[in-house]
Amino acid sequence: MERKVRVRFAPSPTGPLHIGGVRTALYNYLFAKKHGGDFILRIEDTDQNRYVPGAEEYIIESLKWCGITPNEGVGFGDGPHASYRQSERMAIYRQYAEKLVDNGFAYYAFDSEVELDALRKQMEAEKSAFSYNSKTRKQLVNSLTLSADEVEKRIHAGDSFVVRLQIPENEEVVVHDLIRGEVRVHSSQLDDKVLFKSDGMPTYHLANVVDDFLMQITHVIRGEEWLPSAPLHVLLYRYLGWENVMPKFSHLPLLLKPDGNGKLSKRDGDRLGFPVFPLNWKDPVTGELSSGYRERNYIPAAFNNMLALLGWHPSGDQEIFSMEELIHDFSLERVSKSGAKFDPEKTKWFNQEYLRHEPIEKLVSLLKPMIVETYKIAEGDKRLTNEYLSKVVTLLLDRVQFENEFAEKGSYLFIAPTQYDQDIITKKWKPGFENFFNALSAEYGMMTSFTTADIDAKNKETAAANQLKPGEILQLLRVLMSGSGTGVDLLGMMELFGKEEVITRLNTGVNKIMQSMAAKSDHSK
Repeated sequence: MERKVRVRFAPSPTGPLHIGGVRTALYNYLFAKKHGGDFILRIEDTDQNRYVPGAEEYIIESLKWCGITPNEGVGFGDGPHASYRQSERMAIYRQYAEKLVDNGFAYYAFDSEVELDALRKQMEAEKSAFSYNSKTRKQLVNSLTLSADEVEKRIHAGDSFVVRLQIPENEEVVVHDLIRGEVRVHSSQLDDKVLFKSDGMPTYHLANVVDDFLMQITHVIRGEEWLPSAPLHVLLYRYLGWENVMPKFSHLPLLLKPDGNGKLSKRDGDRLGFPVFPLNWKDPVTGELSSGYRERNYIPAAFNNMLALLGWHPSGDQEIFSMEELIHDFSLERVSKSGAKFDPEKTKWFNQEYLRHEPIEKLVSLLKPMIVETYKIAEGDKRLTNEYLSKVVTLLLDRVQFENEFAEKGSYLFIAPTQYDQDIITKKWKPGFENFFNALSAEYGMMTSFTTADIDAKNKETAAANQLKPGEILQLLRVLMSGSGTGVDLLGMMELFGKEEVITRLNTGVNKIMQSMAAKSDHSK
């Protein structure tokens, strides 16, 4: 009988969750949902020396923001295998460490850190590296070299010890990986890893394997950095008698720097100005603040879509996916072996694409409080009506990548300009343009309909009557309306303002330009 798919995301609370970790969680989530399985969040906090306050809460909040919701786990409700925090499962691990020792697959090691450090330094002086393994363990202080009585005596006396796995001396360990195929590692390349530490805490290796077995995990989907540990885990499954229920392994490719040279790090984000964390993170020790995608106004679905395509190739050319589409199309077979280069600009593109597909009403509801706060516009003003804001959103949609940019990049749609692009005025303004724009203002005043088509026709008609081409005056007209030579569609902007506002801006702008020219003329005399 085929087992129900169960996967887990098992981060350590040693700092903020890197976006590479979020991608791992996302792939686990997609795989579980694709196969009607369960997705679990487990906190692996056995290394208490590296524990960072607030990191666990940060992990939970990050997953909630992304919408990557576990079926069970820390912060998401208990299931049948609680607790999901390893520090609360300590009694469980000890019995398995002792079982391995009793069956001859592990041993007690009493060597002190001082003694091991001395050995390392001695080996370094001899131009070689020390490793606690099949070649050295018979010369060290452990239950393989001490008598059973001496071992028992030391343990009862309270001597410090660790439990180490006894790696076989001459064996090829095979890891079957769904992404990388068959990975073979000779046991001579492995050292006798510590499974249980002297402080009574298990290491990652033991706790990870025991928990995956007890929680009935069927597939382990994790980062490439854990591939060197996979042979050790295969041996643990064998030695504990669990080979028949060993999960299938998949080791995901690294997220690379934008130039492709090396793993993406926080320093790369700091250097190039983009986040590498999902949320803002304030270091509890240094107080250093690292920016997050949430606070940069990224849409969670766009963030997920971007991450999904960093290492996984869909079946077709589609780039924009809903979560439901990602679940339907996702497969480990199309996950790449090679690293995926992170592209900050492509990330912005994804957000813009999602923004374009958001309902106008939703964007209006987000924009309104921003406009009130930024421009101090009072309730009842026409610029705060849904009709006005809907037109603003439509005009700006192709020019913004983030929600907050509607207010920033559309300032002239709410506040009349006080300064005008001097370079364009110097380049484009000709004698007689004052009379033309005054005539145009008068023509606007007589119009009974003020649509884009009406405005366009009137501009062309008035220009022709003054022996001008529309191209000669349109950029100047834009400057008079917005203060800038670039921006949203000119005719759409003018229709949005309405006849009275357009006439006011036109007359005010012409007067200011003429005053400025007069002042310059006087100054030059």
